[in-house]
Amino acid sequence: MRCLILIFSCIFFSCAQTPKEGVSLLDPIQFEEKIKEKNVQLVDVRTPNEWGNGVIGVPMKINFLENNFKEKVEKLDKTKPIAIYCKSGGRSGQAAKLLSELGFKEVYDLKGGILNWNKK
Repeated sequence: MRCLILIFSCIFFSCAQTPKEGVSLLDPIQFEEKIKEKNVQLVDVRTPNEWGNGVIGVPMKINFLENNFKEKVEKLDKTKPIAIYCKSGGRSGQAAKLLSELGFKEVYDLKGGILNWNKK
């Protein structure tokens, strides 16, 4: 019985801590290194008003809240890595999940969004 509980615990906790396949949550330093790599598609999923407050690098601006967000991101190259961010990480987390479901193999999400980026 004790062995069974140990096995169950290992399986449960390893599954609970495993990120969605193809999505990596990066801190600002890791994100900065990733977006310097060749062929990485950088996408800001905030709103146009938020873009006016500054952006990271030279991103493609695709508003997550627009009705045609999915159509727009489906036009991106699924074979190239994609790095996404928003204001605090909520929308980019949802977008990362969607991108993975759409078949993007490498998705990098900025933990804490641009607010966290600006703290570094």
